[in-house]
Amino acid sequence: MWWWRKPRLKQEKLNKMESTRDYYEVLGVSKDANASEIKKSYRKMAMKFHPDQNPDDPKAEENFKELGEAYEVLGDEDKRAAYDRYGHAAFKQGGMGGGGGGGGFHDPMDIFSQVFGGAFGGGFEDFFGGGGGGGGRRRAKSGKKRGSDLRYDLEVALEEAAHGAEKELEIEKHAACDTCKSSGSKSGTGTKTCTTCGGQGQVVRQAGIFVQQSACPECRGAGQIISDPCGDCGGKGRRQKADRIRIKIPAGVDDGVRLRSSGNGDAGLRGGPAGDLYVFLHVKPHDIFERRGEDLYCEVPVAFSTAALGGELEVPTLEGKASIKVPAGTQGGTVFRLRNRGVQDISSGRKGDLHVEVQVEVPTRLDDEQKEKLKTFSESIGEKNSPLHEGFLEKAKRFFSL
Repeated sequence: MWWWRKPRLKQEKLNKMESTRDYYEVLGVSKDANASEIKKSYRKMAMKFHPDQNPDDPKAEENFKELGEAYEVLGDEDKRAAYDRYGHAAFKQGGMGGGGGGGGFHDPMDIFSQVFGGAFGGGFEDFFGGGGGGGGRRRAKSGKKRGSDLRYDLEVALEEAAHGAEKELEIEKHAACDTCKSSGSKSGTGTKTCTTCGGQGQVVRQAGIFVQQSACPECRGAGQIISDPCGDCGGKGRRQKADRIRIKIPAGVDDGVRLRSSGNGDAGLRGGPAGDLYVFLHVKPHDIFERRGEDLYCEVPVAFSTAALGGELEVPTLEGKASIKVPAGTQGGTVFRLRNRGVQDISSGRKGDLHVEVQVEVPTRLDDEQKEKLKTFSESIGEKNSPLHEGFLEKAKRFFSL
């Protein structure tokens, strides 16, 4: 792998960059917004621009950092007062507001974790790749090679996505070898640090202004030399096996959401840390409901007599049956809204609504007696009792006169 020799200096310059946009504009709030409104807006936008939610968008991480910087100032009463008075100058080195020197902003991931806290039950690190753990970007400080991250695509029902669920997954992965206790050595004492790479598993060569880093040819990237390899794992310290893993699906997740189960990926070589398991959720289409954001939509048939005379209509919800009052003269396509019968918002906990569109059911099989009665009924009510028909005729008069 090749890269420029001075990446550190470039990164240091990036770290010193601060947003020059107005912090209120960054968070999408007015200057008279209260603390609750600022926090709510930050939560919504931070979820949208979280780097683990946008792995293919290089700008997402910049936007996420800018959001964290803006919230750190506007979410603090004293810093906000200084910013309102002096603007960005309040936070420059020796700034008038005394709000801290340049580069004094915290890691946006830390701010993110503080704001969201334990809102997702078993720790936020299991949701969207975690709040600062870095997911697959982590490296072992010991120099031992970290195991690979794994992907698992899981189909869930709408009910499971809406209410939350626990799932048991069966996956094939590299697991620690029980025979040698992950050491790779048959005796447990035949392991020594590779002298060529110093246990790092990689060697660095310089060619002019470029630096080349590659796997150590002596230990093949393991960082260790095994004199008596374990017969069961071949000296790797891990073996392929099936494993069962339980994961918790938070209530309100939507299609495409990615969950992370820390340490449940492949085991590392010879005692190296395990990778993570990423579970991608795919919500199956529902027979009745269509989800749009936190709201649910469905169509329910209503008898012609009920629509004409009015009455009670039983409708389905994710929690069971519910009933709505149908006014007399209800037309097909009328939509009734049942509040708080939708899906829970994963960040705020607020529930959406259920929208029920009624479809007036027309009888398809009538005997002669029924047809005669219906004809008599139709003649008795006339067009004045058919407002939609009457309105249509009024609009279409000019066409009929041609």
